[in-house]
Amino acid sequence: MVKFIALYKKPADVEAFEKHYQEIHAPQAMKMPGLQKFELSHMTGSPGGEPKFYMMAELYFENKEAMFGALNSEEGKAAAKDVMGFAGDIIHMMFAEIS
Repeated sequence: MVKFIALYKKPADVEAFEKHYQEIHAPQAMKMPGLQKFELSHMTGSPGGEPKFYMMAELYFENKEAMFGALNSEEGKAAAKDVMGFAGDIIHMMFAEIS
């Protein structure tokens, strides 16, 4: 299993960010083919004090092929275009293999 991870720094307008994310972006991302699980976490602290990131989204897929297929699908491309439009300056994305 693999996951796509999106880490978000704290947005300037938290309310607008949350509204867009919950009403538009998350439903769009959850339409990606092959998505097995979507997990959203809001950071509440860190050992060093204030956390570096505000939120983390984890999208789980069976394997790399399924993940890249989803990201390159019509739904994946729409979600990517959307996120770059409202959070392009605060997002950091990566992939991970679950062992």
